[in-house]
Amino acid sequence: MNFKALETKQKLRGGYYTPEDLADFLVRWVAGSAPTSILEPSCGDGVFLARIAALAGESSVTAFEVDPDEAQKARTRAGDESDVCAADFLGWALSALQRQNTQFDAVVGNPPFIRYQYLPSDFQERAEGIFKVLGCRFTRHTNAWVPFVLASFAMLRKGGRLAMVVPAEIIHVAHAQSLRSYLVANAKKLVVVDPAELWFPGTLQGAVLLMAEKRSSNEAAAGVGIESVCGRAFTKTHPQDLFNASSAVSQGDGSAKWTYALLSDSVRSLLDGLSQREGVSRFGELADVDVGIVTGANQFFHVPDSTVQKYGLQQWAHPMFGRSAHCPGVVYDQAQHEANANKGSPTNFVWFRDDSVRDSPSGREYIEHGERDQLHRRYKCRIREPWYAVPSVYATDVGLLKRCHDAPRLVLNSLGAYTTDTAYRIRVRRGSADRLVYNFINAITALSAELEGRHYGGGVLELVPSEIERLLVPDPPDLSVDIAGLDRAVKSESLGAVLERQSRLVLGALGMGCANQDDLISAWGKLRDRRRRLSATAPS
Repeated sequence: MNFKALETKQKLRGGYYTPEDLADFLVRWVAGSAPTSILEPSCGDGVFLARIAALAGESSVTAFEVDPDEAQKARTRAGDESDVCAADFLGWALSALQRQNTQFDAVVGNPPFIRYQYLPSDFQERAEGIFKVLGCRFTRHTNAWVPFVLASFAMLRKGGRLAMVVPAEIIHVAHAQSLRSYLVANAKKLVVVDPAELWFPGTLQGAVLLMAEKRSSNEAAAGVGIESVCGRAFTKTHPQDLFNASSAVSQGDGSAKWTYALLSDSVRSLLDGLSQREGVSRFGELADVDVGIVTGANQFFHVPDSTVQKYGLQQWAHPMFGRSAHCPGVVYDQAQHEANANKGSPTNFVWFRDDSVRDSPSGREYIEHGERDQLHRRYKCRIREPWYAVPSVYATDVGLLKRCHDAPRLVLNSLGAYTTDTAYRIRVRRGSADRLVYNFINAITALSAELEGRHYGGGVLELVPSEIERLLVPDPPDLSVDIAGLDRAVKSESLGAVLERQSRLVLGALGMGCANQDDLISAWGKLRDRRRRLSATAPS
């Protein structure tokens, strides 16, 4: 969990400034349409304004910067005292959108990247107001850059151009879905310049360039093109050439993520065919997905053997796992449980079913220990009665950890252990548990996880239940299952190597040829490495 008090002033301001070559590239593109009016909604120290002055000096500029000191730097850098308003852009934009009387020929900039909960309350209200006035679905999981881009694009005239530096998560993150849908519905073409490296030192947040042209009423809704680049040599080319050359992928009604645009035409066609193929199912057809046990205070309820012995909690202690380190293979059994316990890992779930535990001196002592640490005041604890009686306690035959570094894998829960909410509980509805676990590791499922999931700074892949349910899972009927062999392989080899070998077995049993297998493995490697911001392309 992130706390506002622990964040840097730079992060709370979202103040990561744009390198000059990127600013120059974007300004050159909007300048190519000969704009007479340009909006810069978050000008910082003025890097975009300086390039506008050099490349589009005849344009009138409206610029905003909420920090007065930075606004003055921007004025000095732009060489025009009248260019910059030291004010909040969202408040001004909300009024302008309500009046419907403000339009610009172009927008450039780098909007602030600030979590919604870190924004002052009046800024939060303005952000929500932007969504409302544009008829977009709002979520409190959003980030400041989303309403900035929404409002800026809404104030573009038809045929106008937007060119901005935005977080790479625009392609896939759930809280940007309203923005993606709005852009697809109102743009003629969208191009994302997607780098292989991180552009901003001191942050794990990937960034991309968003280039968009607003459509006229009689033009078709936009497709999305994603141009992968390595290094910054592209900034020396003509931006219009890159924009024109980008092949836009249709987004239908705009309700989907843009990750499919990262794939080649052949792989997209292959995936489309697989979704209709006999022997391939959506995960939701095979199993149900539920979150793990929500305790509200894992350090109290999920404890090592030493804590059980210290407080005499044996009668309430049950096997539990909740971290990837606890499940290095694809089976959680007594041997793995004992290995974790010998390392001092928290392997026990302390389950007090009701307040009768207070009748026991050892149980009462442990509860009082938790209350001295104020655990009963935590949100999840204080809304239940008694606070130490955790609800929805049950185990399933299969688990799935929420996050992964390489590719997701299921865990056969042979021990019947409980899981924390860092994992999902999977109830198999069709077929057997060991078969589902075995077939899950393959290039089709791993690739669909990259397409359906989301990732943030650091490149860890995360899946929520609705995304898991959409994963494609092959289930060839004649394939024999060696779950013990797979468990040993995952523990001793790289997951990439295991995934390639499993793909040959599972996809081969479906009747898929080696060339198509290679394409899927390569596509998975490309998206995995993009997420992790690596230069390699596929497992070997």
